[in-house]
Amino acid sequence: MLYELSQKYKRIAIVGMAKNAGKTTTLNYFLEEAMDEEMVVGVTSTGRDGERTDLVTGTDKPSIWLEEGMLVSVPVQLYDLADAGLEILRKTEYGTSLGPILLCRVASSGYVQVAGPVINAQHESLCAEMIEAGAEVVLIDGAIDRKSIAAPETSDAIILSTGAVLSRQMRTVIEETAHTVGLYRLPRLEEGPVRGYLEDIGDDERIQLIRDGALETLPVRTGLGAGKILAGLLNEKNGKDISHIFLPGAFTPGSIDGIDPRMMRRITFVLKDPTRIFFPPPIWRKMRKWGLNVTVLENINVAALTVNPTSPFGYRFDQQQLVQAMQAAIPEIPVIDVME
Repeated sequence: MLYELSQKYKRIAIVGMAKNAGKTTTLNYFLEEAMDEEMVVGVTSTGRDGERTDLVTGTDKPSIWLEEGMLVSVPVQLYDLADAGLEILRKTEYGTSLGPILLCRVASSGYVQVAGPVINAQHESLCAEMIEAGAEVVLIDGAIDRKSIAAPETSDAIILSTGAVLSRQMRTVIEETAHTVGLYRLPRLEEGPVRGYLEDIGDDERIQLIRDGALETLPVRTGLGAGKILAGLLNEKNGKDISHIFLPGAFTPGSIDGIDPRMMRRITFVLKDPTRIFFPPPIWRKMRKWGLNVTVLENINVAALTVNPTSPFGYRFDQQQLVQAMQAAIPEIPVIDVME
């Protein structure tokens, strides 16, 4: 599968729905595929990964084994901890709490603790350097928050890891995963004047309206609790002239609190990307039934789903049943049990 994905995507992020969802196991699964296919891959992270014990939970973690010829980013302070032999190609200017990042080629196979820059621009540059150095695809371990690493500027596509850790109820695991995939695949705002206006505002973090075809800026910097303000605007005499509302930050139930469903049906809410949405699945479904219309400037390509039937809390699901149920709920995306 990795070879097929590399023909479409050059940067693939591995994103966990929660800690212990099997993200590092998924990374190792695809690294094994790369070894079998004799592919040159780059490996980096949005934080730190590969340590034997989770630094937050204290639980054991799978180690990351890299084959000779692979490329990897390692901060200075972790370089001597690698079991693998690492040839330093360049000491970068990308700083971390563990020192500058070293771009390395694996000279002899072994275990490596991987870390990378957390600033998106630096992360993007590092991936480009790996590809220029010969990587056919770069695998990005999402070692920070799943929302931030899923953002479309970080990668070309994601592999989403989910599993029993989310809930003791398989039904809930499937519901939450399908909800996240649905959000990530929201439609992009169509090309045209409205998209052009919103792309031109740059880093302006204020709410924007499209009223009678023209851009209008509100002196409000967050969608949190903005529902009453927006409801008041929509209730005004010329409120019917508003066609789009752009929210640059978080989109929550408070963002639409107080807006009459009849008004909501004629408005299109626009977000930068789906990681800005913070709605519980039941409330999201209800709002969508009421006519909530949401588009994004950039959505997220979910290339595959991996499932972990085992929870660190001592329970597990039947692996075949979990895979089949997840595939039935999300038929358009391949589902893999990496534990199997």
